[in-house]
Amino acid sequence: MYDTFSDDYDRFVQWEGRLAYEMPFIEQQLQTLRGGLPLRVLDSACGTGMHAITLAQRGYAAAGADLSAGMIEKARRNAQSAGVEVRFEAAGFGALAATFGRGAFDALLCLGNSLPHLLTEEALGEALADFAACLRSGGLLLVQSRNFDAVMTARERWMEPQSHREGAEEWVFLRQYDFDPDGLLTFNILTLRRKKGQNWQQGVTTTRLRPLRQAQVAAALAAAGFSRVDWYGDMTGAPFEAQSSGNLVFCAWKPG
Repeated sequence: MYDTFSDDYDRFVQWEGRLAYEMPFIEQQLQTLRGGLPLRVLDSACGTGMHAITLAQRGYAAAGADLSAGMIEKARRNAQSAGVEVRFEAAGFGALAATFGRGAFDALLCLGNSLPHLLTEEALGEALADFAACLRSGGLLLVQSRNFDAVMTARERWMEPQSHREGAEEWVFLRQYDFDPDGLLTFNILTLRRKKGQNWQQGVTTTRLRPLRQAQVAAALAAAGFSRVDWYGDMTGAPFEAQSSGNLVFCAWKPG
């Protein structure tokens, strides 16, 4: 899905607004860490790299990884355009410590509803163990996903449309879940595109997700050896409410 979507991803995400909204919370959490500067931060499932690039611009030693080679290629181009050096590698969950080294980072980010792409309990456990291996003692894991406690209760299928314009071209992105009989979700993105005076062109990309609930995540974090965990309902630090929060955001620390 994401190799196919990599060309349009930066049109889909409204980066100026998203980074203005999310970065204060991210930096607030990073600033709780003690250790030498600059802090070393890995953005796993980094997509086109904009969080890592922004961190590098603010003085962090940032790196990024994504399973999609298309996303990593775009991330490298974005870093070059921004005039910063960020190490980007095509590596998925479970291969991060082997790629970057054990204990290589003070903090690890996993944003944008990436963790639910792991479709089994075993895969989730392997990914969290890999995250822990990447972190130094006392390191921070910060994860943002949708609040699937609320989604699965309300059977909420549709998300807010996104749109984008570039000159005479425009895009509309529609996102929708199918609730599958096996308990997983099929996540669909319908992309509509047209040039001025022409008909709409359309395409659909899909992937499957496992709707992770807070209790499942808490158990998996404990099994992976993370100690203290703080739970939030969005990227401003609002309290988590299982039936109403839009996001499930958590900060977990590796014992040190």
